[in-house]
Amino acid sequence: MTATRTTSARSTRAALAAAAALAVFTALPASTAHAATGTFFYHSSQSGDLEIEDPDNGECYLLLQGATSVQNDTDADARVYYDQGCEELADTLAPGVGRTFTDPLARSVTFG
Repeated sequence: MTATRTTSARSTRAALAAAAALAVFTALPASTAHAATGTFFYHSSQSGDLEIEDPDNGECYLLLQGATSVQNDTDADARVYYDQGCEELADTLAPGVGRTFTDPLARSVTFG
């Protein structure tokens, strides 16, 4: 019987430890992506006037057919890129700032 009690006690302690770990884990705030508030406007000569509403920070957004002008009306910095993969930085625009592009055009943007 001693072996059974020891195994039972170990099982109980393991279950309590698992329950405590789960309680701590669920008590932590959920990690959510923060979004910029506002609208990023851009113009494409082929697609016309377009916008990105409340964009997620850190996500790379494609600017359809390239943008000839952009306006950052969000509450976060907008990093505008010449390539479609958000790697070749063209400019960083503070909230409320706009810019025009000729050649090359702006092709993607991130926020935050």
